[in-house]
Amino acid sequence: MAIEIGKAAPDFTLPTDGGGEVSLSGLKGKNVIVYFYPKDDTPGCTKEACGFRDAMPDFSGADAEIIGVSKDSVAKHDKFKTKYELNFTLASDESCEMIENYDAWVEKSMYGKKYMGIDRSTVLIDKDGVVRAHWKKVKVPGHVEAVLKATQEL
Repeated sequence: MAIEIGKAAPDFTLPTDGGGEVSLSGLKGKNVIVYFYPKDDTPGCTKEACGFRDAMPDFSGADAEIIGVSKDSVAKHDKFKTKYELNFTLASDESCEMIENYDAWVEKSMYGKKYMGIDRSTVLIDKDGVVRAHWKKVKVPGHVEAVLKATQEL
């Protein structure tokens, strides 16, 4: 399945920090930002998470929910969320099924070795569950601002 702008986003249900659960269908009526990141408590992922944390009041004003998704366990998410006082949901997709459905599971290469991993990417879904924007191969500087601007324009 591919993410296509103007098409319905694939539904998902994932376990979250704090022992909860989140589903796209359960957020109908809200704008939803789903951002995919490789690993809790690493430099780029921490910077991105703190950027979303700091902009949360602006996203709330745009009636938007933010969900960070990685393969890390719920227990790791709990530690990461507490350490950086993150004020949005972190969801765990250890099976990578949802990550694959959102085109964020990609072949990567490091030091000539190929492996599968998470593409730092973000999907903006409107109140009706339709994909409105998709950022791939995200560079952290300026990304949160770009997502906020697109969300405010919905």
